[in-house]
Amino acid sequence: MVIIELIQTNPRTSIIIISLIVTIFITVVRYYMTDRERMKEIKAKQKELRKEMKQYRDHPEKMMEINKKMLEDMPEQMKMSFKPMLITLIPILLVFGWMRAVYVGTAIADTWLWWYIGSSIIFSIFLSKSFGLQ
Repeated sequence: MVIIELIQTNPRTSIIIISLIVTIFITVVRYYMTDRERMKEIKAKQKELRKEMKQYRDHPEKMMEINKKMLEDMPEQMKMSFKPMLITLIPILLVFGWMRAVYVGTAIADTWLWWYIGSSIIFSIFLSKSFGLQ
């Protein structure tokens, strides 16, 4: 198998490739499962409320009122981010279980997770910007 041979000969490269594939999967699911227009509306509203909070720093009652408005959109934001997470959770857990078993006998047995995390953060930043998922 080409994949097993790549993992054994160059485990760092294979981790980076697997990280890219998993990050693309997560980003595509997020892209199609998130109402981007509604999220932009919520973020714009939150930004305006933060500006308003800066103006009323010395008025605790007004700050509480603004904070209450900010918290109103939290359940909707959580719901929108929770859907893609549920869809991607099981496939990712399966991939991680497989990776843990495969990389145990390689040169990066102790650090494969850190290689994965580092490369996935980098890929996630670029893919999120290219898909417009800020």
